[in-house]
Amino acid sequence: MTQNFEIAVFDGDGIGPEIMGPTVDLLRALAERRSDYSLSFINVPAGASHYAQTGESLPEASLDVARKSDAILLSAMGLPSVRYEDGTEISPQIELRKKLQLYAGVRPVRIAKGQRTPLKLQDEVDFVLVRESTEGLFYSQGAGEVTHTEARETLRITRDTSEKLFKFSFELAKQRKASGRGPGRVTCVDKANVFRAFAFFRSIFDEEAAKHPELTADHAYVDATALWMVEKPQTFDVMVTENMFGDILSDLGAGLMGGLGLAPSADIGDDHAVFQPCHGSAPDIAGQGIANPFAMVLSAAMMLEWLGINHNIQSMIDDGNALRLAVEAVIEDGSKTTRDLGGKSDTRGACAAVLEQLSCASLSEQKPVPA
Repeated sequence: MTQNFEIAVFDGDGIGPEIMGPTVDLLRALAERRSDYSLSFINVPAGASHYAQTGESLPEASLDVARKSDAILLSAMGLPSVRYEDGTEISPQIELRKKLQLYAGVRPVRIAKGQRTPLKLQDEVDFVLVRESTEGLFYSQGAGEVTHTEARETLRITRDTSEKLFKFSFELAKQRKASGRGPGRVTCVDKANVFRAFAFFRSIFDEEAAKHPELTADHAYVDATALWMVEKPQTFDVMVTENMFGDILSDLGAGLMGGLGLAPSADIGDDHAVFQPCHGSAPDIAGQGIANPFAMVLSAAMMLEWLGINHNIQSMIDDGNALRLAVEAVIEDGSKTTRDLGGKSDTRGACAAVLEQLSCASLSEQKPVPA
């Protein structure tokens, strides 16, 4: 029996639609070769362009579709020239995180063979940064206090959200260990030596760690972590941290991978999840068809894996992994990547190369013939 999943699709701004289109095509190609799952895509409006036209950045109807969907695929959002009246950026993705309580921001950092990196590496790098996405220093976003003489923002850390965040992080480490992708280690990244809020954060981490004696748990201060991500990134497995620290460290991780063009992400809660590239909308190259689609494609791979794990569908997990490996194979080959990665392909050409890899490797299995 085929299980259908409805995916809410936000095309985004700038290059957003250009990288979303071929990504959805890849997902369709994967699902068409399976008999146990199918995918339906529902396009919904949001973003800076929509705000400029209508005065709404995230319409209630779009939010309603997102709530009812099985997963949300979101492309690059925002435009430098379009802002709210207070001067802040149009960021529907942040609104979605808060409204859908997507507390776990998952930012993989993987440097595979042949991948460009500013580091001199002997081994592959494969770790995940889990960023709390709903509170921390982002809690008072848009509501900070500003006077002529000073400005204040409120950092908020709650037990309820932190407990969910740490439970998620240890479960992720357990899954990675079972699949052979990590040693089963979770590192709490904080500044507990200076701020009481982070000492509180760490104490809740330790409570959750005590429930997982089969895994390794340790701590690191955020400044030291930034240093070690450059010096010895291969020693990390799962890192978990506060919102602002995670925002900064995830961009550092993207830099280690060769840029934001290879940085996927997910924001996950108890009932919903959003998958999107970490990079911006790049309006300077919008409409030219030359944008790097790989962060978007890798985010879609994360979506397949998440759906497969949550619904116990091994073929979805396999397809998510196959899609990631196909992207890595195209990057390693180098000849069919986009210009920012040294190749000569346009956006659709790069995705076509990924589909070719899928056809040659992971999708050699034919769809089972119904009895």
